[in-house]
Amino acid sequence: MEKIEGKKSIINSIESSYILEFVFSFLHERYILDMIIYNKKLQDLLKIDIEDFKKMSGKYKIGEKNGKGMEYILDTNDLIFEGEYLNGKKNGKGKEYYNNGNLLFEGEYLNGKRWNGKGYRKNGKTELEIKDGNGKGKEHKYNGIIEFEGEYLSGKRSKGKVYIHGNLKFDGAFVNNFRNGKAKEYYNNGQLFFEGEYINGIKYGKAKEYYNDGKLLFEGEYLCGKRWNGKGYNKNGNIEFEIKDGNGKGKEYNSNNGKLIFEGEYLNGE
Repeated sequence: MEKIEGKKSIINSIESSYILEFVFSFLHERYILDMIIYNKKLQDLLKIDIEDFKKMSGKYKIGEKNGKGMEYILDTNDLIFEGEYLNGKKNGKGKEYYNNGNLLFEGEYLNGKRWNGKGYRKNGKTELEIKDGNGKGKEHKYNGIIEFEGEYLSGKRSKGKVYIHGNLKFDGAFVNNFRNGKAKEYYNNGQLFFEGEYINGIKYGKAKEYYNDGKLLFEGEYLCGKRWNGKGYNKNGNIEFEIKDGNGKGKEYNSNNGKLIFEGEYLNGE
């Protein structure tokens, strides 16, 4: 019986190690170690003791996101934040750092948002200044890659440019973190992909779409995020489909390579 129990213990240990490795891998993909690993329910689910976890991971961090604490990059142990928490969110004074140790932001937080303070480039130059949640500036990842440049209102992005992996992807306005009003979207090569309007994050109204070489792909109107009225073109500039009130016949092409991806009829924009 003891041998069976011993085998079960070994199997459980292997399973726990595998789960931990999976969790670490997931957190590594997110780049920043989220404090969720210290959630009691998650500890129970993984059947791990927090002290054992500390020994296994080599990371000694706060167990509760209340009061003062620090955050690190999982694989390098680089400090990326030190400051105050309240109910799981950054509240009060704090500092953020690039992964080379240089100061990224210093100031005050409110409900997890930067509220008062200054942000810096890796070379120490001021790039962001916020007062009572409002201001202009730029945001960078901890590795220095730019994420956003524009304006803030009540701690949220209100207007500006959004970057993914350093490439400009969106230029427009936000309301409660939803895209609203006129905006532009871009391919990774910097070529304009879409220009039109949004309402609460959904495409509405007049708009144009382009192939990645700049040629017109579609021109017309959107309703609830769908093409509703307008014309579509192939790369030769010939009309390939026409939609009226969400209905019609035509063809669609891949905007990156111009290959045919659909040919048929539309009903209610689908």
